[in-house]
Amino acid sequence: QVQLVESGGGLVQAGGSLRLSCAASGSFFSINRLGWYRQAPGKQREFVATITSGGTTTYADPVNGRFTISRDNAVNTVYLQMNSLKPEDTAVYYCSAEGIFTTSTIIPSYWGQGTQVTVSS
Repeated sequence: QVQLVESGGGLVQAGGSLRLSCAASGSFFSINRLGWYRQAPGKQREFVATITSGGTTTYADPVNGRFTISRDNAVNTVYLQMNSLKPEDTAVYYCSAEGIFTTSTIIPSYWGQGTQVTVSS
């Protein structure tokens, strides 16, 4: 079983910064890819950023240059540093894990419960 617990969301003014964290726990020994997605009211969930176990990162165009994803494999935690926030960044941010290796199987993907980020203008 896997748990992903996000933290760090909140309310911030436009131009401000927030840092999201997502800690993975459970019966696994590695996770291939960790990432962040977001869903704004009335919109579909969209990709934000991912990072592989080797450190390769990918960003969505709207956040490239403003957000930085990182991970600490020792504590199975992924971070999202969000700078120069805009009102359009307002959304629920979800942590994702892909390729979760356990002793008996590989879990394709898993989601956290989400954390709210609100950027005021």
